[in-house]
Amino acid sequence: MDREQSRSDRVIHQLDTVLRTLMPHAASAQRTSPANGVVDGALDDHERRHAAGLMRVNHTGEVCAQALYQGQSVTAKLPHVRKQMELSALEEIDHLAWCDERLEQLQSRTSYLNPLFYVASFSIGAATGAVSDRISLGVVAATEEQVGKRLDSHLQSLASGDNRSRAILRQMAIDEAHHAQLALEAGGVRFPAPMKWGMRLVSKVMTKSVYHL
Repeated sequence: MDREQSRSDRVIHQLDTVLRTLMPHAASAQRTSPANGVVDGALDDHERRHAAGLMRVNHTGEVCAQALYQGQSVTAKLPHVRKQMELSALEEIDHLAWCDERLEQLQSRTSYLNPLFYVASFSIGAATGAVSDRISLGVVAATEEQVGKRLDSHLQSLASGDNRSRAILRQMAIDEAHHAQLALEAGGVRFPAPMKWGMRLVSKVMTKSVYHL
């Protein structure tokens, strides 16, 4: 039987998660990267830089998701909701590691803005979790829906020969859709269109800034 974690245990876990999320190459995936064994076609310099920009955006998106889940797990009221947040966060760590590895292959780096986006997303997660678990889960579902749309757009934008990036983004899209469905099944509120529009605007700001920085 698993023992109940003490407050100090949870604090240590949170600090460890922050370090693994923000430190380059610190995230360790539990699953093998979908890009393993996949061979790229020929990529010119422009296509490689574009792929790096897209993968940097997706890496920062996973930083935001990780922070959101961690913030929500701190304030979630129901134990099963807290556990679901923690399990979903583990899969986001896989995504972090896959994107980080791909950026290294593309001879690029993660975003300088990651600490800023982590703090902002953690704050949103903690705040919504404090309001109610249903709202918190609704934020997860709406966020994952936006992520899915971004991933679809990036899959269309990648060069035809960028098979490794495409393999990673496809698996991420499957996982994110699953996270959204789990959040709704757990009681998450379906947000109205105006709220989703606002979230989409924030996502666009993140995308445009992180692509280069």
